[in-house]
Amino acid sequence: MTTILIVEDDDTFRTRIAQALTKRGYHVLTAATLEDARSLTHLSIDRALIDLKLPDGSGLTLIDQIRTHNPEASIVMLTGYGSIATAMEAVRRGAVHYLTKPTDLDDILRAFEKDCAAETELTEYKPPSLFRAEWEHIQRVLQECEGNITLTAKLLGIPRRTLQRKLSKYPPPS
Repeated sequence: MTTILIVEDDDTFRTRIAQALTKRGYHVLTAATLEDARSLTHLSIDRALIDLKLPDGSGLTLIDQIRTHNPEASIVMLTGYGSIATAMEAVRRGAVHYLTKPTDLDDILRAFEKDCAAETELTEYKPPSLFRAEWEHIQRVLQECEGNITLTAKLLGIPRRTLQRKLSKYPPPS
């Protein structure tokens, strides 16, 4: 039986994915923090789904520890705010793929099967549209400001009302 470690601080998402994987016949281990996850990495793990931003640090640091105890484990990084720099760092450390939220179970299972290095050799890099890049930047700054719209607007140098209007729109397609 394949064992999957899910490290995700969003309780609802973690529970939903864990239940779906269990129904499909996987043995699932879950953790909400780096500390909880580190106590599980010595166990035999075949796959790991790790959120990038956790309450007690970056999920990137967990890749090395999983690789130490489970060198053949397939690791997928998951984040709500994807960037090329963090994707490359995750792959450099040993992740096979990098997914941005929202995602579903089928996307996650496909990501475990893909060889990210082979995929990037075959596909040409397409930079995001200007609107997408702006939206991702706003989301990152907003997260760093812990959801404070006034502080985010001040750091971005735009009026608060303009920021609210931009946040009320759906993200542009990738």
